[in-house]
Amino acid sequence: MATEETGDVTGTKDKNYNLVWFLQSCLDNSLRLGVYIDDAVRDGDEELADLFRRAQSDSKKGAELAKQLLSGRLS
Repeated sequence: MATEETGDVTGTKDKNYNLVWFLQSCLDNSLRLGVYIDDAVRDGDEELADLFRRAQSDSKKGAELAKQLLSGRLS
């Protein structure tokens, strides 16, 4: 676990970089889960599709929370 700020390397404080990374990861995950949902539905596996839908919903919630927090910090 890093104990020193690396913002001097990236130009962005670690905590802000982490927030942007989290937002991007949630959005990517949501998109990927959409493909997984389609695959499960195409194969007739509604149980699996429902699992992926719940996970996608959680990813969307995480993205929304991160967007709200980021928005407040950018203004």
